[in-house]
Formats: sequence, structure tokens, C-alpha cells
Amino acid sequence: MKIGIIGCGRWGTFIGWYLDKTGHDVTIYGRSSSKNFNELKTSRANSVLSLNDSTKLTDDLKEICSCEVIIISIGSQALRGLMKELKEYELKDKIFCLCMKGLEQETGKRLSEIVEEESDPSNKIAVWLGPGHVQEFYHGVPNLMVIDSKDEHVKELLVREFSGELIRFYYGDDLLGNEIGAAAKNVIGIAAGALDAMNISSMKGALMSRGAREISRLISVMGGNELSAYGLCHLGDYEATVFSPFSHNRMFGELFVKGEKYDKLAEGYYTVKAIMLLKEQYNVDLPVCEAVYSVLYSGVSAEDA
Repeated sequence: MKIGIIGCGRWGTFIGWYLDKTGHDVTIYGRSSSKNFNELKTSRANSVLSLNDSTKLTDDLKEICSCEVIIISIGSQALRGLMKELKEYELKDKIFCLCMKGLEQETGKRLSEIVEEESDPSNKIAVWLGPGHVQEFYHGVPNLMVIDSKDEHVKELLVREFSGELIRFYYGDDLLGNEIGAAAKNVIGIAAGALDAMNISSMKGALMSRGAREISRLISVMGGNELSAYGLCHLGDYEATVFSPFSHNRMFGELFVKGEKYDKLAEGYYTVKAIMLLKEQYNVDLPVCEAVYSVLYSGVSAEDA
């Protein structure tokens, strides 16, 4: 398959490396002003992995638009802006696959909803979600992930084409639940980091139990399957988010409580604001998410929360 990847951060670069490794024709796009892109262009490597010579790099969006599958792996709050930028290319009959987790903080909308709103109806949309860290994948540690879409053909195509010895893909059957679960697990990751900062990491068991339960309530009231919260998108991703030293959200939560700066993207910071919108809209009890929001946005101490 001819695959274009928009985003040259750790995930976008890994996806390029992985899909090249599984035999696809891969091009990675990054802005000419991007530090990550210029690092890749100069050395064909970042701090985690090295790209094969067969993986192409471009700073011209037009080159990505000729691909049959366009994978997007950028910060969730930049997605709508990107889709508006792509409108000038009048893309039709493409498959957009979102390998990113989050909600639009101003509206609470899911990422697939944003793509649907901002692109031609002929385009199909899928999500690629689940556990795993680039650092571990690159060193041969396998994991399970999930692909979901409203379109069964697209789902089957991507699972078949993307599967390899490193990643086994499962077929999702609840797009709403998988997207909400994947976004919300980053909020739980921030809470886990707060527990680490307060030296009460033993409470992570309770956090995992109650966190998954409240997200299942949110998914259910929104019209999804509450059991999705216990699948790969959410509970299945807890090890990588709640415990791992590679988790950006866990580290952000820990350093925030300690009063230290963190300069990497922690999607949970934006997601929890969107979740508070959903809490009011659907009148659902979300005490863990509310506690995280109170610490990040309302100045409440982590101990009190």
C-alpha cells in the first residue's frame, strides 16, 4: 500500500518505520520548520530509532495527498487546523487513519468526528489505538493494538495490511467507546503520576479499578459499549500509561505535582478539559477526572484532591 504519514514525532516516525518494515511504500511528512523533521532529514534517526533508506521524507503535503491511506499522528488540538489545511487538495476516496488519542478541548468532540466534519464524505475514517511504547516496539517487544472504523471493509483492510510479528491488531466494534477510552486513559495516567509524586503509588490499584469504572459510565451514557473501557483502548493500555517510565502523561502528572516543568506533549492535560464538558453535557459522575481537572486548572493541591 502507498501510505502517507502526517506527523514526525515519536509515534509518526515509529509508524513509518513499522509500516516500511511490513512491506509498504511509506512517506513521512513534517513541516520544514519542525525540529523533529529536520533531525530526521539530516540523520534519518531520532533519539529512539533509525529509519530505513526506503522510507521517504517530505515537507510537501501534496506528496502525501497521492497516497491511498493517510495516517495522522499529531497533537490532538492541531487536528482540525490540519484538516482545514488539507481542504485545498480536495481529497476524495482516501482512508484517514488516526493514530492519536484525545478530544477537542473546546467542544469535547472525538477526533474521528473532526475529520468527518472537515473532509469529503467519500473519505473513510479509522482509528489505530492501544498499548505500547516506541522504545519497546523498536527493540522487538510485541504488543496488541486495535483498529476501529464505521466501515467494515476499511477495518478489515487495515488489520490485514498492518499486522505483523510485532503488533497483533484486533477488530474494534465500538468506535465511540474506543476513542473515548483511549483519550481518557491519558487522564488516568496523569492521576497515576500524581500518586507517584505523593509517594502513594500503592493506590494505583484503586485508581485502575475506579478509573476504568467511571470511564465505562461515560462511554455508556454517550451511546457506546461500556465494556470498551476494559479493552485495549483503555484498561489494556494502563500498564503503558500508569506505570511505564516512558509514559508522557504519567511523568507530566508527577512533575506537575512536584512543581517542575515538563516539555513533552501530555495529551491528558487537554483531554480532561474536554471530559469536563462531556460530564456536564451527559450528567455523569467522573470523580477521578474531576480531581485531575481540579489540580491542573483550579489550583487544588493533589493531596486535597
